[in-house]
Amino acid sequence: MKFGVIAFPGSNCDYDTFYVLKHIFMQDTVFIWHKEHDLKNVDCVILPGGFSYGDYLRSGAIAKFSPIMQEVKEFALKGGLVLGICNGFQVLLEIGLLPGAMLRNKNLKFLCQFVYINIVNNKTCFTYKGKKRQVLKIPIAHFDGNYYAPPETITELKKNNQIIFQYSDANGMVTERANVNGSLENIAGLINKEGNVLGMMPHPERASESILGSTDGRIIFESIINYL
Repeated sequence: MKFGVIAFPGSNCDYDTFYVLKHIFMQDTVFIWHKEHDLKNVDCVILPGGFSYGDYLRSGAIAKFSPIMQEVKEFALKGGLVLGICNGFQVLLEIGLLPGAMLRNKNLKFLCQFVYINIVNNKTCFTYKGKKRQVLKIPIAHFDGNYYAPPETITELKKNNQIIFQYSDANGMVTERANVNGSLENIAGLINKEGNVLGMMPHPERASESILGSTDGRIIFESIINYL
């Protein structure tokens, strides 16, 4: 299959993601510059982590106006697979492909650390290689990762099984203490109703090789590859 990694000014995880897909998973992978209008016939678009446009205004608020995002939105609305990681998740929220918004972390500090998340829904093309409530050790690196949505949206997310990952402890317990950034319902990742667009704050590309301390992030990429 073919992956396309979008590169915005300020992206700093685009090369990490490209490397993992190209050299660890041996997949056809291309960079797509944010000013282009061609998705190059990819099967899956990835919006990587980083600080697109320096996170001016709000994280992801300027990136949503990049020329390529019109193609990404059309691709997603036609059923194409889109994965937004960290800043990519923020961009998906800003452009409306996922509901809700990101607030500053509850302690008002940048967080860069390993966290535990568990798989709430393993019946998706992004998670079916994992087991329900399986605990994953994956790092985060963000300042604005405190997920918020109005009560009616949270109710809808639960009803449709759109909450995919929750922050937990090492045993999979979803607790306030494990909720490092203050996200409602400990949400670490969610999917759209149609099931083809996933946003997640933890970085699976930084947990795909044992030398980095964890290989748990491989589940996300393996699920996508085997699904297609």
